[in-house]
Amino acid sequence: MHLLETLKKRVVIVAEIGKNFIQTEEERPVSEYLKNAKALVKAAEEAGADAVKFQTHSVEDEVMNRDFDSPHFKGMSRYAWVSRNEQSTPLDDFLRPLKAFCDSLGITFFSTPMSRGAAMKLQELNVPFWKVASSDILDFPMLDFMVSTKKPVIIPTGMSTLEDVDESLRFLERRNAAFVLMHAISRYPYPAEDSNLLTIPFFQKRYPGVTVGFSQNSPWVDPAIVAVALGARMVEQHFTFDRALWGPDHKVSMIPDEFSKMSGRIRAIEHDVRAKARVVADHAMHKYFGKETKLLQEGEQPFRSIFRKALVAGRDIPAGTLISASDLFAMRPQELIGGLGSEHFELVVGKRASRNVKKFYPITHDILG
Repeated sequence: MHLLETLKKRVVIVAEIGKNFIQTEEERPVSEYLKNAKALVKAAEEAGADAVKFQTHSVEDEVMNRDFDSPHFKGMSRYAWVSRNEQSTPLDDFLRPLKAFCDSLGITFFSTPMSRGAAMKLQELNVPFWKVASSDILDFPMLDFMVSTKKPVIIPTGMSTLEDVDESLRFLERRNAAFVLMHAISRYPYPAEDSNLLTIPFFQKRYPGVTVGFSQNSPWVDPAIVAVALGARMVEQHFTFDRALWGPDHKVSMIPDEFSKMSGRIRAIEHDVRAKARVVADHAMHKYFGKETKLLQEGEQPFRSIFRKALVAGRDIPAGTLISASDLFAMRPQELIGGLGSEHFELVVGKRASRNVKKFYPITHDILG
């Protein structure tokens, strides 16, 4: 899929399968995960999805082995969960055959890399474009790699302030990167009335010429339709067979019948200006509008300290070394690691280490010569 050209012609509907092929607390064989993933892909294609998205991990450069979990998956160590996901999705036994299966169905496969190492893994599959997690829009080591591939980057804005969004887009614009901006809310789930869909025209006015979409972390049909009526050119929606299955994302996902209903209603209005106007004029839909601004919602705040990243040494760095991009990892949780945030990547690259720095040690101002 040539993403930007396709978005000019039609709304791209994405089924976010993510980790929903994991459906039991006990670990299962990779072959079973692949079977589950293929079944979800097939169901998503039948429900009207243009593309399916997964999530890819490389624990070494993503998350420190510290004792913490996330607000939407209490009781499960984040390090253990990421490690399980990496082990469950090996390149040759899961990702390659899954992409081949998607290709055979004519549905686009892509995945969100959760670190630069994960992006490098996906690059071996020649994914057509990149999707960044909302938590990682300031992971500049990863964005730097993505941009180097000359592929478009999809930037969601959940758990972000307007200043975060501005900073991320400036980084991309300095590198002449092509990107799509997604209104998103990082609450799992959130009430439909908190969709704040007027963020879509706000983004269109603030960033002229930028294509805007909507990434929804809750199973609501009407807000997705209103988003398209307001100008969204991509809609991403979590997808599962059963919201009662085990795992963090099933509960915020649409089941196939709901996804099919959403897809059909999007297709009914996407090329019809008057139909879109009727949706926007419908007072029953105004409860999803919110304010024409970018809000960091109260329920998103707890995710920031857990999911934002800090710069750490990606290897042992001897004193006097001119620090390069490959010497750095961006890892979570920034709150526990300390040091410089991953958005300080450009400040660090090209500086000399004033002393020896051990692998995984946080990068601080005093290290920079």
